[in-house]
Amino acid sequence: MSGATFSSRWALLFATLGMAIGTGNIWRFPRILSQNGGGTFLIPWLLFLFTWSIPLLMAEFALGRATRRGPIGAFTKVFGAHSAWRGGFVAICSIAILCYYSVVTGWTFHYLSLAATGALDNFTADNATERFTSFAESSTPLITHGLAIGLACFVVARGVSGGIERASKILIPALFGVLLLSMLRGLTLPGASDGLGFLTQVDWELLSHPEIWLDALSQSAWSTGAGWGLMLCYATYAGSNTRAGRESVSTGMGNNSASLLAALAILPAVFALAPLAGQDAQAIVQQSGPASTGLTFIWVPVLYQHVSWGGTVLGVIFFAGLAFAALSSLIALVELAVRSLSDIGIERRKGTLLVLLLGFLLGVPSALSLNVFANQDWVWGVGLIVSGGLLGYSVLRHGVARFQREHIEALEGGEVAPFSTKLFGVALRWLVLPQAIGLLVWWFVKAWDWTEGDGTLGTGERLAAWLNPFAAASVGTCLAQWALVIGLLLVWRKQLAARSSAVND
Repeated sequence: MSGATFSSRWALLFATLGMAIGTGNIWRFPRILSQNGGGTFLIPWLLFLFTWSIPLLMAEFALGRATRRGPIGAFTKVFGAHSAWRGGFVAICSIAILCYYSVVTGWTFHYLSLAATGALDNFTADNATERFTSFAESSTPLITHGLAIGLACFVVARGVSGGIERASKILIPALFGVLLLSMLRGLTLPGASDGLGFLTQVDWELLSHPEIWLDALSQSAWSTGAGWGLMLCYATYAGSNTRAGRESVSTGMGNNSASLLAALAILPAVFALAPLAGQDAQAIVQQSGPASTGLTFIWVPVLYQHVSWGGTVLGVIFFAGLAFAALSSLIALVELAVRSLSDIGIERRKGTLLVLLLGFLLGVPSALSLNVFANQDWVWGVGLIVSGGLLGYSVLRHGVARFQREHIEALEGGEVAPFSTKLFGVALRWLVLPQAIGLLVWWFVKAWDWTEGDGTLGTGERLAAWLNPFAAASVGTCLAQWALVIGLLLVWRKQLAARSSAVND
């Protein structure tokens, strides 16, 4: 794909929005917002968009546009051969996510088919959890997983303009359209005002609790795709008229807008419909459920049956939006994997076939077991914090002013908006690394809390559980899997650097 670029800034924006907006905007954001006081959560969440997400997106965009290479090649070319392993970790972290995110995308396809055929009408408050669990533990997710990764690879194989750009121009407007329709119908339901009030209420005392800030930073880090390497890959196809600050702000704000639309579509509807189903609305919106799917795959099908008119159509619209969001993000993950293979000399067509084969095979355990799925989601979800930290550290070590001068200003004619300049400089010098370290420590402390069980374990037993490399959500399983990946990357770092340096775009 030498010389390939997006046809316009709008085409690039649709693609980067597709990269950023995923299932986390629709099923995680409303739940985390609800667990953290509703509207109160929006304050730190918006703040971290500017202290973490946009600065890292800018760094990624600058790297991709300047080098026209994926994470391994970009890190090697800009930061030196010794940093090839860091680019490799960024790439592998997102590739690992690809393998189980394809399973999630398959779930959305399955539930969209259930909604379209009216099968969701059989879901009740008593059987919805069992129905999801029995589906997720059956062989059906293997089929939907294969369909999802096959479709994403097909799009990527068609190239930038004929594949990624064309798909994004369809999926992103359709996604915003269905979110708007869902929001409008939800807001017109009797009792929806309670949900709207919950969404807009602010409890200033709650802002003194560290948990709300750390949850907000986690949501911003995971939702925008900052530090994943995805923006970096799409920026390799950016035209000369693009601006790192402008494109990153547009992507970040667009992603947050989609999250707010999802919350406005879901929360008022839940508050309106939960009493009709004999349920407590606040309990429902805060429920995690199996693999954190409680609200989306369990309660939405139940509650939409209580809509006086249009409930079936509303279900189809909702799950169509969820499927669009999942597929657009999966396409970006596949593109990163293919581009990373190109960095080490594997021809693009062969690389796409390799991603299709390995992505499917490595996703099989998550497709067949919710425990494996939860483990991979935990390990590589937290791994993304490490990934963002490595990117921030690399820019800091390279020199923030030097990076900005050579890889942003030099490619933009020296005319960079003062806001972007100040934001990038302050965040990369002082904020990104402390946020990454603080967030990592916090999640590890939460993992310690999870080992408490019924309170009968002694300190030694809890420590053993905390460090157990075979537990679904422990520090030990993170450290073991990260150490394996980093160890292999360090062993092969010279070969990675040499091969990525030898590849010509």
